[in-house]
Amino acid sequence: MIHPQAAVDPRAELADDVTVGPFAVIGADVRIDSGTTVGPHAVIEGPTRIGKNNRIYQFVSLGTAPQDKKYKGERTELIIGDRNLIREYCTFNRGTVQDLGHTKIGDDNWIMAYVHLAHDCVVGNHTTFSNGATLAGHVTIEDYATLGGFSLIHQFVRVGAYAFTGMGSAVSRDVPPYVMASGNLAEPHGLNTEGLRRNSFDAAQISRLRRAYKTLYRSGLRLDEALDALRSEVEHPEIDRLLHFLESSKRSIIR
Repeated sequence: MIHPQAAVDPRAELADDVTVGPFAVIGADVRIDSGTTVGPHAVIEGPTRIGKNNRIYQFVSLGTAPQDKKYKGERTELIIGDRNLIREYCTFNRGTVQDLGHTKIGDDNWIMAYVHLAHDCVVGNHTTFSNGATLAGHVTIEDYATLGGFSLIHQFVRVGAYAFTGMGSAVSRDVPPYVMASGNLAEPHGLNTEGLRRNSFDAAQISRLRRAYKTLYRSGLRLDEALDALRSEVEHPEIDRLLHFLESSKRSIIR
């Protein structure tokens, strides 16, 4: 399954059914699990762990050293889960010892061309990254979030579950779950209702989230007052997720 013109370091560990295209380069300390396909001219450096049934397209660069001046060659990792689609010219860096020590991507993510994930980023499951989306270091993208084309996410920012950023957005503060954001700098533009419907949120859940959005953004309440108002509905899991995100925000939220 390895093309004779591919260069695979003998210290790499590849499952028997991994496919590697011509001129791909796979370095030492790379582990790739079963069913994964690596396209031609892809470069994967270690330490990197890649799970099952991923499709990695041509000209991708994975597991290279972090673009951080503090990095001095320490052992850090890139970790990629299962069933991810990683399109052309994506670049994912390893972590740094000053933070997590790894960059981590979960399962079932759809990552389009020219996406960059910097060091110590954490990406959840079932996310969508449109072409050119770029994460600075230490960014967290939660499950089912969607980044529009050429979205730029500042260091240490979090994008919540089921959130959506419009094309060309420059995001310098946290985007709460379920919220649509766009602009430079990004501002809230309503609830991601279409994304919620596609992910089986029912009418009652969406109605509760609409009320929560109005409390947070249209009531005229200060953020601490809005949080107090939302705490009365924590018996609903979707509101509890939103409240937990808001309470744990370190950069504050777009508002």
